[in-house]
Amino acid sequence: MPITLRKVAEAAGVSVSVASRALNGHAKSYRISQGTEERVKHTARQLGFRPNQPARALRLQKTGLIGVVVPDLANPFFASISRAVTLAAESEDYCVIVGDSREDTRHEIRLLKQLQDRQVEALVVCPVGQQYRHLLEIQQHGTPIVLADRTFPHVELTQVTSQHQRGAEKAMRLLTSHGHRVIGVLQGLPGTLPNTQRLQGHRAGLKRVGIAIDPTLIAGHNFNESSGYQATRALLTQRPDITALFALSTPNAMGGLRAAQEMGRKVAQDLSLIAFDDSPYADLMQVPLTTVCQDVEQIGQLAASLIMQALPPHLPPSITRHDVQVRVIQRDSITKVFHS
Repeated sequence: MPITLRKVAEAAGVSVSVASRALNGHAKSYRISQGTEERVKHTARQLGFRPNQPARALRLQKTGLIGVVVPDLANPFFASISRAVTLAAESEDYCVIVGDSREDTRHEIRLLKQLQDRQVEALVVCPVGQQYRHLLEIQQHGTPIVLADRTFPHVELTQVTSQHQRGAEKAMRLLTSHGHRVIGVLQGLPGTLPNTQRLQGHRAGLKRVGIAIDPTLIAGHNFNESSGYQATRALLTQRPDITALFALSTPNAMGGLRAAQEMGRKVAQDLSLIAFDDSPYADLMQVPLTTVCQDVEQIGQLAASLIMQALPPHLPPSITRHDVQVRVIQRDSITKVFHS
């Protein structure tokens, strides 16, 4: 039989209300002596008492739960954000429930509803990034929410993302400075902010050096490895004169590497490659991968800090947008092209 609060109170020689206040940290507020408080806590430990969490949550209107939803937990980028929020929450005695929307807005909406049904006190969401009305509704119903990565310009929500356009411009500057003129793009999920802004940066970078924009050099439909693989095969088949690939995510780049290898194209020898995002293993690859590095640790920590500030008794997060800086890490996957 589970040990109840009443049994703890009887064993400690106090009333149930005194035992409850002592165990919930309210002894001083109710002028319960330190000796009584310590006796109740010692008795609870000896008996192996564990609070009934659902009942406690109902009584205190506080569940101690924070929800995190990301599009792809297998992607190290989103795993890092989830970890940052989890560590921040645990430091404040909160527990995190993490959900994977699998790049599907309908599933994202279902997950968020399930988390709200569990009465999470706040949410950090890395959205699929194609719809946002359901996210606005969450905030309007009073649940603090912070968006990370795939955010929405001009939407009144607290958001943390990277300087996607500037990073893509830097990537193009690096490739064109090495003589590349025919550059294939392995894009991510169309309609999302990172994809849109990275393509804007790609176009701006080419325009800067007078290279015409060629839409046929852009392929792909998602930020995953499969899309990168399919896009690379299509591009290199249709345009064998491509000398460089710009992958808009690390998984896209991994798929591109596999496809290029199958087609007899060797990275760094006759095909350069740069990826948006970075990976802990990028510099350990057979040909170390050049990347536009997002500061995923800062993104995660900032999102975590903003959501923790919003928890009671704090105020909801102010409606702000945070754009975290990016940097290019040049490794061996880009080489010069010499034109005759």
